[in-house]
Order: sequence, then structure tokens, then C-alpha cells
Amino acid sequence: MKLLVSALTAAALSLTSIVSAGAQAAPKTELKVGFVPGPYIDGFKAGVEPELKKKGYTVKYYEFSTGLEANTAVFKNDIDANVMQHTVFLTSYNERQKTDLTGIITVPTPPMGLYSTKHKKAEDVKAGATVVVPNDPVNLQRALWILRDLGWIEIRDSKPVDVTELDVIKNPKGIKIVPLENAQAPRALGDADFAAVQGNFAIYSGLKLTEAFALEKMTKPYTNVVAVRTGNAEAPWAKDIVAAYQSDTFKTAIRNDKFYAGFTLPEYFN
Repeated sequence: MKLLVSALTAAALSLTSIVSAGAQAAPKTELKVGFVPGPYIDGFKAGVEPELKKKGYTVKYYEFSTGLEANTAVFKNDIDANVMQHTVFLTSYNERQKTDLTGIITVPTPPMGLYSTKHKKAEDVKAGATVVVPNDPVNLQRALWILRDLGWIEIRDSKPVDVTELDVIKNPKGIKIVPLENAQAPRALGDADFAAVQGNFAIYSGLKLTEAFALEKMTKPYTNVVAVRTGNAEAPWAKDIVAAYQSDTFKTAIRNDKFYAGFTLPEYFN
């Protein structure tokens, strides 16, 4: 009798293991992807989602007000991925929040630019002119680089997460640097002489990259990425997102849309 009970128990455990293994092996068919206001969701719908649908996925879209909310949602597994941040911001977020998100592929990204509704050219800057810049250190550094490249200021070398307006060591034109929340920069153009506006906020507010006085010389760490939890980076669905971005469908959608004029394109577009 004991042998029979043991045999039944073993069989039950074996069946449970098989069922459990089968459930774990079931392919993922729904992808939850998050965005903040900006240009990335339209590009995803136009060129990435069609490729994912070919592989049997359905895509659910989630929009967040801030990047912090979008990252928290990925970390908590509320969504699978987000598209809205560059690597420097992501690294800083991980360090502050003790999280483990990683970028799996870069995406077409609008560079930060310097805009004005009061002046027709950058040379119009005069002593005492106000220039709005982002108030977070990482994007502040990018804005200061634009002003430096125009010859307006000189700045000291600093780590992106430590930069403040005090890192301006020479300001011969006497401009007033005014830190402001990223999303508020386009609205400040009515009051300020110039504003350094992050690319996605410029696009979202109707500013054209081709009309900026100057665009940043964007390097790879500042090109935006698709972010997932590090443990999911090698998952089949994550690899399928990467493949969809690298597809001819996505590249054709971007190249054929004048909306993306001025965007920095990833290396896989070459």
C-alpha cells in the first residue's frame, strides 16, 4: 500500500512538473510598451508593430507623464518595455533607484536644439539675454554644450550627474541661464530670448528640428533606447522587438516620413 501511495505521489509530482514546465514554456504573445509624450509611439506603430504582428504578437500601448513613471512600470513588470530615454539617463536612474533596467537597441532620436521666437539668428544674443535650459543635470550638460559650441560660454568638464549652471566658467556675453523643467521649455519661449529644448519635447510642442538655431552634436549615449529589465534582455520577445526595429519595414517608415528630418538615426540605418 505504501508503495502504491508513493508511486501515485511521484506520478502527481511528475505531472505537476510537466504542467508547470509547459506553462513556463508558453510563448509570450502580448507586449506592453510604455511611452511619454513625444515622437516614439508613432514610429513604433508605423514600423515596429507590423513586424511584431507577423510573429503573432499583439501590442498594448501605455502613456506616462514622466520617464520616472515609465521606468517604474518596467521595473515592477507592469509593462515589458519603454521607449523614451537615453543611456545616460537610464544609468543614472538605475543608480538612484537601485533598479536593473537596460537598453536593448537604440532608436531614431530628435536632438536637443536651441530655439527662439524673438530672434532670427543666434548672433542676435545680447548681454543679459535669458536662455532657458533643462534643470536636470544630464540634460543641462547637453544644453551647455550647445551654448559652448556657439561660443557663448565656456564650461568645466564634469560628470553628467553633477552638472549645474555653476559649471559655466566664462560667460563673455553675460547671458542669464535659467534652469527649468524640461516639459516647460517650449512654453518659456514667449518670455525667454532663447530656450534649449530636448528633442522629444520640441517635437511634441510643434517645434521643427530644421528650424532650430543649433542642434546638439548627439553622441550614442544620448540616443534613446528601448529599455527592459536586464533579466529580460535575452528573452525571445525582446529579441523580436530588436529585430523589428532593424527591419526594412521600420527603416522605410522612418525614411519616407519628413517628420523625422533632423533626427539622429542609429547605426543600423547605414
